[in-house]
Amino acid sequence: MHALAHLWLPILVSAAIVFVLSAVSHMLAPWRRTEFHHVPETAAVQAALRGLPPGLYLFPAAEDPRERMTAAWMEKWAAGPSGWLTLVPGGPISMVRNLVLSFLVYLAVSVLAAYAAGHALGWGAHYRAVFRVVGTITFLAYATGTSFQSIWYARPWRVWLADAFDALVFGLFTAGVFGWLWPR
Repeated sequence: MHALAHLWLPILVSAAIVFVLSAVSHMLAPWRRTEFHHVPETAAVQAALRGLPPGLYLFPAAEDPRERMTAAWMEKWAAGPSGWLTLVPGGPISMVRNLVLSFLVYLAVSVLAAYAAGHALGWGAHYRAVFRVVGTITFLAYATGTSFQSIWYARPWRVWLADAFDALVFGLFTAGVFGWLWPR
């Protein structure tokens, strides 16, 4: 199978289903409600950070990256608090922008799964073969990316486990849609 055009229906349907499943997970799953902690003295923290442009920050920071592993810097890091900080633009959160971008990612994962499965399986593949290949690809796509946040940036592993559970559900539903709508 060399034409993704023949797989447009499972691509769109699976992306739409994952979009809905993701929204349900993030709005209703009780474990998602405790992912973020509240900072005490929020007003003081906001005042201290006001004026910094949106971006990624490291603290304690060293002007020269070569200073980051010196004994003095390591002492500052160990004394804490230490960490990574993401600042976003001020103003209201653009839910439309974020939802559109999320859907585009789900769509891209489905397109890549369709591409790989199409080349691996060809026309008329059995439901279980399509399910197995597409499910594996989409689980890997959804589950592995956030693991590096836990490895390198101390994001709690329980948050990654919630992401991995979502990835499993997304992969199973995507695989089911592709198996059901696979060209015969």
